[in-house]
Amino acid sequence: MAEPRRWFDPSQPQTLQGAVMLCYATAALSLLWILFGAFPLVISLGLAPAGYGVANELRWGYWLGIVIAGLTSLILLLVVVESGFSGIIINLAFMVVLVALFLHPQSREYQRIWFK
Repeated sequence: MAEPRRWFDPSQPQTLQGAVMLCYATAALSLLWILFGAFPLVISLGLAPAGYGVANELRWGYWLGIVIAGLTSLILLLVVVESGFSGIIINLAFMVVLVALFLHPQSREYQRIWFK
């Protein structure tokens, strides 16, 4: 029998729980930005499946989250540095926090042991 799928796993460490919630929130906000035509960063929509993968302890979700959060951080950093547009510094901060949550030693150890 297949185990049930979930959107959030309260048995995971706090760092991964925070990463899952931040993935969902960022993806939802990115979708709203795209719908209203403001600075769309389409790549951030990939954080929703990443959060779902992490909540279900799937290794691909963990790595997808790291790649997308890192890539988004890099893009936002380049926009801030090149254009001096400081309106997205908060977005950059959230992406850096997301990368830090994924790369925290507690998260890495948990995914190394338990993820499939």
